[in-house]
Amino acid sequence: MALGVREKKIVFASKVSIGGNAFLSILKIVVGIIAGSLAVVADGIDSASDIVTSLITLYTAHVIARPPDKKYPYGYLKADTIATKVLAFIIFFAGAQLALASVRKLFNEEISVIPDTMAIYIIVISIIGKLLLSIYLRKVGKDVESAMLIANARNMQNDVVISFSVLAGLIFTFVFKMPVIDVITALLVSIYIMFIAFQIFMQTNRDLMDGVDDEEIYRKIVDQVNCVDGASNPHRIRVRKMAHLYLIALDIEVDGKMPLDKAHELSAEVEKNIKQNIQNVYDVLVHVEPFGNCEIDEVFGISEEHL
Repeated sequence: MALGVREKKIVFASKVSIGGNAFLSILKIVVGIIAGSLAVVADGIDSASDIVTSLITLYTAHVIARPPDKKYPYGYLKADTIATKVLAFIIFFAGAQLALASVRKLFNEEISVIPDTMAIYIIVISIIGKLLLSIYLRKVGKDVESAMLIANARNMQNDVVISFSVLAGLIFTFVFKMPVIDVITALLVSIYIMFIAFQIFMQTNRDLMDGVDDEEIYRKIVDQVNCVDGASNPHRIRVRKMAHLYLIALDIEVDGKMPLDKAHELSAEVEKNIKQNIQNVYDVLVHVEPFGNCEIDEVFGISEEHL
């Protein structure tokens, strides 16, 4: 199956991310072991988790490119939400493993070796590399409106923060001649990794529960309905997301004596207005009712008076 232009860009960006993170991860883990810095090894493990992240993103790009079928009539776009949920577990596991190693090192072993100064140079290289990857992924993510790539870019930004904290820990270790600072820094980094994983996990819950991140879209939908002469009282508006795309369903009221073909033309015009003036709309379902037919206390959806 051929990939579209959007999917090809996501695939290429994912490959760049995999290559960059693989290089930085191997470099930091090897140098961290040689230099005797657990914090640098911790940073390398975090970069290794980014490789897994990019591999999942790469595979997901192929999945979401599949056309709708009988099994998945809405298509495969929500695969990116499931993939993000999996990534949250992977990142959390990596952070938890690092935390356990740090705690064992802190309480069960004598810490007497100060890391070699080469660890500092590697962390500086890591900061520059991660910053460049973050800028690149964010640019491509915005160009193709890919939530996965943008999230990956934010993850790279977090890595820059982590590397800065490791760098600060190393500097304090050398200044105060206290190797324990390096281990404490590794423990703090592991806690931060687990916190980020928890945030990602919670964010995906909204998409899986058919929530929206931008509630202003309801106002935009109402405005587009009000632009159509003869259509009124948009209500029971329901919006959910598939990846970066919106699925919209709503009810409108028209003159009950209007011929069916005219009512259909009005609903088609409402649909056209919404698709043309609101970005990333996948599908719009418009249900037409006669004036005064809507229920006072509707259970589902948003009405104009709720805005």
